[in-house]
Amino acid sequence: MKTMKLIPTVRFIGLFLMFGTYLYGQDPHVVAPSIYKRVVLENENVRVLELEIAPGEIVPWHSHPNHVAYALTDAKLEITDKGKAPVVADIKAGEAMYIPAVTHMAKNLGTAPAKIIVTEIRNNKKKMNAHAVTAVKKE
Repeated sequence: MKTMKLIPTVRFIGLFLMFGTYLYGQDPHVVAPSIYKRVVLENENVRVLELEIAPGEIVPWHSHPNHVAYALTDAKLEITDKGKAPVVADIKAGEAMYIPAVTHMAKNLGTAPAKIIVTEIRNNKKKMNAHAVTAVKKE
């Protein structure tokens, strides 16, 4: 009898584990490939993503590790972190912001596409790659 009651519980836990990450916390490039246009660079230290959000477009729930966002264009985004109220962010082209690890969704409230570069920082316990190339701003 106990085995019969245990089987549905195990199935429920298995389904939760499978679909819990599907509903929240997926890789942005997998969840929204039409928005996260391309992976510019990926290695053991960082992943750099190029994204473009059309006016009115919604980016579904996804997660990032600690990351830096750099705005290529002005943007007005409504950002909703998991478990929190939405916040409207007016971002200017050329602004960069550090964002701790998060699960969130976003909507472009502006009238033009929002173009952003996101650099995700990998938490490696290993020493950073000594041969990593650092980009330098052209003047």
